[in-house]
Amino acid sequence: MIDEDVKKQLAKIAGTIRQLSMEAVQKADSGHPGMPMGCAELGAYLYGVLLQHNPKNPKWVNRDRLVLSAGHGSMWLYSCLHLSGFALSLDDIKQFRQLHSITPGHPEYGVTAGVEATTGPLGQGIANAVGMALGLKMLASKFNREGFPLFDSKVYCIGGDGCFMEGVSSEASSLAGHLQINNLVLIHDANNICLDGPLAECMSENTKMRYQAYGWDTYDCDGYDFDQMDAIFSEIRQHQTKPVLITLRTVIGKGSPHKAGTHKAHGSPLGAEEVAETKELLGLPKEEFCVPQSVRSYFEQRLPKDSALEAQWNEMFSKWAQQYPDAAAEYDKMQKLHLPDDLEHILKNLEIKASIASRASSGACLQKLGHILPQLYGGSADLSGSDLTMMKEFPIVTAANFNARNIKYGVREFAMAAIASGLSLTGMIQPFCGTFLTFSDYMRNAIRLAALSPYHVIYQFTHDSIFLGEDGPTHQPIEQLASLRAIPHLHVIRPADSHEVKMAWLAALRYKGPTALVLSRQNLPDLNETNVPYDEGMGRGAYIVKKEKGRPDFTLFATGSELSLAMEVARNLEKLGRHVRVISMPCWALFEKQPEVYKHQVVDGDLGVRVSIEAASELGWHKYIGRDGIAICMEGFGHSAPATALAQEYGFTVDAIIERLLPVSRRT
Repeated sequence: MIDEDVKKQLAKIAGTIRQLSMEAVQKADSGHPGMPMGCAELGAYLYGVLLQHNPKNPKWVNRDRLVLSAGHGSMWLYSCLHLSGFALSLDDIKQFRQLHSITPGHPEYGVTAGVEATTGPLGQGIANAVGMALGLKMLASKFNREGFPLFDSKVYCIGGDGCFMEGVSSEASSLAGHLQINNLVLIHDANNICLDGPLAECMSENTKMRYQAYGWDTYDCDGYDFDQMDAIFSEIRQHQTKPVLITLRTVIGKGSPHKAGTHKAHGSPLGAEEVAETKELLGLPKEEFCVPQSVRSYFEQRLPKDSALEAQWNEMFSKWAQQYPDAAAEYDKMQKLHLPDDLEHILKNLEIKASIASRASSGACLQKLGHILPQLYGGSADLSGSDLTMMKEFPIVTAANFNARNIKYGVREFAMAAIASGLSLTGMIQPFCGTFLTFSDYMRNAIRLAALSPYHVIYQFTHDSIFLGEDGPTHQPIEQLASLRAIPHLHVIRPADSHEVKMAWLAALRYKGPTALVLSRQNLPDLNETNVPYDEGMGRGAYIVKKEKGRPDFTLFATGSELSLAMEVARNLEKLGRHVRVISMPCWALFEKQPEVYKHQVVDGDLGVRVSIEAASELGWHKYIGRDGIAICMEGFGHSAPATALAQEYGFTVDAIIERLLPVSRRT
């Protein structure tokens, strides 16, 4: 039971959350006041009583984490963060949704202290929270010792009715139940209202029973009863054995005399008159953005206790490090996401047999990297035998064993990508995940948020073109390369052979954002010309692999499996008296970051007829080959057939390309 005086303070805190939230939305003339007002008591309890964290050090590794999946309710989170002592001022609250403020419309990781994940598109925060909780379980299994619970925190996540309708939440929750992740608490803001109207107009399932079927424990809670909240959350803190769903019964826009309980409180300001009436009805101060001194004092008194929690943990950590120096050394590497200084040399000297698929050479790199990078954890969407993402000498994560580094995500691509983002957010795990390139469409929104944030996630996409063959056009990617390249800050790398694959992994590990490695199913020959230092090849994004002998008649741009084809075309054109430059362009994004003088040396000037060769959509290539350049590409979907037959059908052969190029040569 909570002390009566504390309950009175929590009620005042809840009133302040309501006031700050509705006034900030009103001032911005934009936003969602309903969720913050409906969940104000929850915010007061979580930040005023339950959460074990330190607002003065938001990155304390063993903090409880709170993810707001219902990101449209961001003013709830900003109000809670401001009141509890995070680096978010009242002036920041007043700048809600304004240009360059740290209170954007939906929470963004890295922008606002205390925001644990970038949430907006509904449901993804749930999957992010699953990833965080899974990551912390794996870290606990690796580092905790008897008497030294380095990792024993909880991950709390708040989702609205919309989050539970989005499929990604189902995928992620299913996996969490399968693995019995018992440090995850999902709070369902069950107000039975969505943006368009009552929830009953579009949803009638029993969400609680669905989660029971997933293998979760479930609770019902009155969203305005502090004693009931405390009883449930205290029970979970002490005795949780499974992931937990709490159905929190709330009223959207609670306190608003004319809009509470309706969709009118969901996605637009209440209106100045309604705000004034709400404040009068609830007995809130007339002064705008007012925080009562008693509320300030409550959290000021709590802050030393929060700091003391971390101080106690630091003392325990020091004793643990002295007693387990080897584990402490590995902890330090993981915390720094350490990469050996000689990593390029290690990868360069990794023995990989020639003429294998780039998925296979990438798999070989993973086997090596797994041993030298303890932070590397990965998994696949039921395709590890095909995308070759399994680190063979490490176990698979199960409900009985979290001291493992391979995750079987099942056929849950969207959740896999969002969970991988959550793993990255632990700060000590370098996640990778794999599937076929065409299925990147399922993952796209999670990849987009990883690029926006950014999160350090590596996506291994295999079966990268029509040359995967007989599975046919449903599985043959055409537009996916262009689609992924369109995402800002995502490095899309399509390596040509094992030499470029090795350096692609170096690029992905060094880059502090997301990378998509795009790999072949079919075998590829190794090229001597790609066996160059990182800073002269892959690190540049594009580089000349064959220099012309005179003024070029043709310049061939290629990536991946088509680079060896381009080299063969160039040799045959030279036999016909033509001068040809060949450029390997595995990563456009890296190339665009190069100094202008380097870019000019590679792609500018009189280069003759410019030709791109890539078994995918031509979209984007004309930036490099010009309006009049020739794109050897796919102009439609493929067919089900062997790769050799497809190459003939779509003109990806030496003879077909030369036949197309010779008529446009400047020399006949």
